[in-house]
Amino acid sequence: MESDRLREYKGKRDFSKTPEPAGERQGSEGSPVFVVQQHRASTMHWDFRLEVDGVLVSWAVPKGPSTDPSQKRLAVRTEDHPLDYARFEGVIPEEEYGGGAVIVWDYGTYENHSRRDGRDISMAEALQKGHLSVLLSGSKISGGYSLINARLGGSEKNWLLIKERDDAADARRNPVSTEPESVISGLTVEEMASRMSRMESESDTE
Repeated sequence: MESDRLREYKGKRDFSKTPEPAGERQGSEGSPVFVVQQHRASTMHWDFRLEVDGVLVSWAVPKGPSTDPSQKRLAVRTEDHPLDYARFEGVIPEEEYGGGAVIVWDYGTYENHSRRDGRDISMAEALQKGHLSVLLSGSKISGGYSLINARLGGSEKNWLLIKERDDAADARRNPVSTEPESVISGLTVEEMASRMSRMESESDTE
């Protein structure tokens, strides 16, 4: 099942060239994880990922997540990623799919608060129905968030990521711009790209 869900992910990548994980981890212990990775590819975006049934279900968020409930952020569904990807940082070669620098902008665990017709439902069912509600516990973003399949422009890939109105909501914060550093390395995505370029240049001169 997990290998089937990762077929698209693996088919787009040459793991002899990209440092991205091929996917060995089968599941995490305890609460499921979420991760937000800033990705400087052809366009800058933030990848919002939730652990669901052994993989990371993923959306590309062009403007990044907001802490302001009035801001509805476009979130484009992308291929599922392996759980190993939750801690991935590095630079994907420009000639490879998604070429560019990646940092772990935020990381934590989440609880599924999805409901339908007055009952709790699984993440798998919530995904199928197109409306997820999760409670995040991260370093930069926390509290309730909803993901709604709005089918903008007629595409089922186009969802909306919306901060719910709770104690963690704050219209004055803009963590995407004020807190650009990785929660793992402390580097910004620009510093990650510069560091890797310098290391490759030094390696070529040895």
